Amino acid sequence: MVYKFARRGFPCNPYELERLYKYCANPHVPHRDRITAFMLLIEMRSFAQHLDTSLQDRTMRLLLDDPAYRDIPNPITRPEDMAFVERLHIPARYLRTKDDGTTALRVMRAPDPKKPFDLEQLAQYALIYGRPGLENTWQGIAVDFAYRMHWRTLFGFALCRALCANSAGKTTLVRRFALVMARPGLYREAVAAYAAANPTRPFVAQYGADIEIRQVHVPDDQVRNFSDDDAVRVLIHNRIPPDWVDHAYTYGVVYLEQQFHQPTMSLDVFRDVDDERLQRLSVYGTPPAIPHWDGWREISEEDRYRLLFKRADEVAAQIDTEGVGLYYYIGMDPNVGPLWKRTPAHGTMPVVGSAINVALTDAVMVDATATEGLATPPKTESALQPPAINIAQPEAATTTEAGGSQAATGTG
Repeated sequence: MVYKFARRGFPCNPYELERLYKYCANPHVPHRDRITAFMLLIEMRSFAQHLDTSLQDRTMRLLLDDPAYRDIPNPITRPEDMAFVERLHIPARYLRTKDDGTTALRVMRAPDPKKPFDLEQLAQYALIYGRPGLENTWQGIAVDFAYRMHWRTLFGFALCRALCANSAGKTTLVRRFALVMARPGLYREAVAAYAAANPTRPFVAQYGADIEIRQVHVPDDQVRNFSDDDAVRVLIHNRIPPDWVDHAYTYGVVYLEQQFHQPTMSLDVFRDVDDERLQRLSVYGTPPAIPHWDGWREISEEDRYRLLFKRADEVAAQIDTEGVGLYYYIGMDPNVGPLWKRTPAHGTMPVVGSAINVALTDAVMVDATATEGLATPPKTESALQPPAINIAQPEAATTTEAGGSQAATGTG
């Protein structure tokens, strides 16, 4: 009976909304039907609140703005009124049997450090353990209220991590690469300057199924002095394609957004970078994406079950990830002009900039073949999904003084 007032699941016009609301509020309606009507109205309001305003229709705006719908009568008064999803309803292919004979969700495989560009596995893991609002938030990855992740931000996250060797200062090094990617045209300008200064050693970007990666390592006591210029030199040294850095622009923007959403340090540096980003946008425009590596990753059926139990644990622990973390409204473009979360700066960043020793790992061959047989694209084409790059463990490191020439080679 309830779907007589919502033939498509949700009320699609103001008339259907009014009738469904009155049906929910009518005490003479069967209790179960009132609960169904209430859940439809609550879900529609929650969905509308998480939509970008450009996608909200007239009925949604009425439900959100009209005082008459502010307090929807709640017929759920008893524990038995709530229906809970039972583990027995989960398909067997997602379950494992424990030693005591009970069933549980399969253990999630952590991303393989040798395959940093296996973005599908990266996304699955980050959705459960690195989502915004969690204690270990993976910075720079865009997540919307439908729990979708943006491929461009996953790509940028993976690229930065692939370039940095594991160390105590890795997060700081990654930050510098992210801030380079956030500024349109910066890397292309640096590549052009390098080509002009080195006519006998032209810059040739790496493409194809096999590439070389030299990861950067900086002594822990010098990591604060690693600069944007150092990050650019590492990118050039690795012959990273400029269109890859363009594609990672969204990652840099989201990284900035997150710093302004939850400031944990002085924002002076981020404010200056964002000001420069806006100036460069007026000159270069938004850096283009690699078409088949663009868009939002839809969550899978397995993701939904994992989220169901993960969210239940968070609610029990009184963790409100959506209230704390930066989530994008559904339909919102993360490639914004002015940042929508930018706040006034707090405090002053210490000024550092002395010479440092930057170590690049010995060159290793990288398999750029995707897990499903898709290769890293040539310069003029794109793969259907982002690649899965396999990086072998390095055995040696080349030490270079920042801004200077190669100094020494040692075992790492």
